[in-house]
Amino acid sequence: MAYAYDDQNIFARILRGEIPNSTVMETDHTLAFNDIAPQAPVHVLVIPKGAYVTLDHFAAQASEAEIVDFHRVVARICADLEVAPGMGGAGYRVISNAGGDGVQEVPHYHLHILGGRPLGRMLAKAV
Repeated sequence: MAYAYDDQNIFARILRGEIPNSTVMETDHTLAFNDIAPQAPVHVLVIPKGAYVTLDHFAAQASEAEIVDFHRVVARICADLEVAPGMGGAGYRVISNAGGDGVQEVPHYHLHILGGRPLGRMLAKAV
């Protein structure tokens, strides 16, 4: 499957330095920053620096180094922000939206880390 990447999306512009962000962590392959409209006390966005549209695109086409780095950054952020249950935190939620049905707003793969308070049920309506 071909993924059409829009290099003018807001995350691509952040990666190019055209739009400022509140960086939480940065590595060779990954950038993490605070969400500008947080939905919880901890709300960090984690994005790969490569041009990937969705999780399945990233998982299928990213290099092993990119995939490992991305997930290690997520682990470090959860530990550093004290939301990881194994590190003394009370828990967190990870969300990644994909496509229209998933209500993806930015066509660059990103993961939300939310925590710092009870988050309630993930989906309220029954199928």
